[in-house]
Amino acid sequence: MTPIIALLLGLVLLFFGGESLVRGAVAIALKMRISTLVVGMTIVSFATSAPELFVSLQAVLDGSSNIAFGNLIGSNIFLYLLF
Repeated sequence: MTPIIALLLGLVLLFFGGESLVRGAVAIALKMRISTLVVGMTIVSFATSAPELFVSLQAVLDGSSNIAFGNLIGSNIFLYLLF
């Protein structure tokens, strides 16, 4: 698989994964009769932060704490620059 095909496939999967996450979160909010804002701040925020958490935990367990530290610093720099 060429890198361009892998990138395009990854973007398509990212789009559909994000779409299903949001649809699922809205469905949960409607079933539980709570605000979609509350669901967005809890379920969606955890789901978007979970990959960083798992990468950092795996790095620490493998003895590569520098990767965990870099992940933390890099994500914070990106978020501060983005917002």
